[in-house]
Amino acid sequence: MFIINLTYKTELEKIDQFLIEHIEFLNEQYELGHFLASGRKIPRTGGIILSNVKLQSELEKIIEKDPFKKNELANYELTEFVPTKTCEELNFLMK
Repeated sequence: MFIINLTYKTELEKIDQFLIEHIEFLNEQYELGHFLASGRKIPRTGGIILSNVKLQSELEKIIEKDPFKKNELANYELTEFVPTKTCEELNFLMK
């Protein structure tokens, strides 16, 4: 499992120009079962995505399709972790 930490490299006006395409990318990844949660940082300097993709190399290929990545609008930091404790509703993450 990975936490994807996006940090914008440009002004929000430029980010907003690609926001609909980014949301379409996210929707596709949710449909494929690759992403579990996502959202904006506060303040709005980027976003966080929780991914259950197993291999970093596979996740990196997926990220290459993100319009924010393709247009060099954000940096991506990947943090791999293994959940060892969750609330009852998120027990499926430990499988």
